[in-house]
Amino acid sequence: MTRFLPGVIAMAVIVVASNILVQYHLGAWLTWGAITYPFAFLVTDVMNRVYGPAAARRVVFVGFVIGVACSLIAAGFDKTTLRIAIASGSAFLLAQLLDISVFDAMRNRGSWWTAPLMSSCLGAALDTAIFFSVAFAAQFSFIDPTDNVAWANEMIPLLGAGPAAPVWMSLATADWLMKMALALLALVPFRLIVRNILRRRPAF
Repeated sequence: MTRFLPGVIAMAVIVVASNILVQYHLGAWLTWGAITYPFAFLVTDVMNRVYGPAAARRVVFVGFVIGVACSLIAAGFDKTTLRIAIASGSAFLLAQLLDISVFDAMRNRGSWWTAPLMSSCLGAALDTAIFFSVAFAAQFSFIDPTDNVAWANEMIPLLGAGPAAPVWMSLATADWLMKMALALLALVPFRLIVRNILRRRPAF
C-alpha cells in the first residue's frame, strides 16, 4: 500500500482543492475547480500505467470518499448540498472507473499517449454529463423538492452566443471543453511521471 501512497495523497489533494476552488468563479461559465479537478484523471492514469487497474481503483475509492465528505460538509447537509454530493460522488466514481477500464483495454494499443488520452476524454465526458444533469437539471428536482437550483434551468443562449438552452448546459459545455484541453496538456506530465517512476523501480 505504501507504493500507492503518493497517488492516494495526490488524489486527496486534488479532490479537496477542487471542492474549495469550485466556490470561486473563473469567468462566466467556469470555476477554478474546473482547472484542478481534471488532474484526477492524470493521477488515475499514472497509477494504472505503473501499478495496474487494481491500484488505480484503490486510489479512486479514496478520492470518492473524500469527495463525498467534502461536498456534504461544505454547506451544512441541506437538501441542495445532498443533491450536489450525489451528483459529485456518482460522477467521480463512475467516470474514474470508466477511465480505468478504457485505459486498461487500450494499454498496449497504439502510441503511448493513446490510452491516457482516450480514457481521460471518455471519463471526463461521462463525469460532466452525470454531474451537471444530476446536480442541476429539472428532471432530477425530486432530489431537492425545494427547487433551489431553478436558476440553472433558465433558458439563455448557449455559452452566451449559441441556441437557447438551460444555464446548466452552458456550464457543462464550458466544463467539458476545459477537461478536453487539460486532457491534452496532461499528456506531458503523464509521460514524465511514468518514466521517472519506472526508471526508479528495481528490476527483477
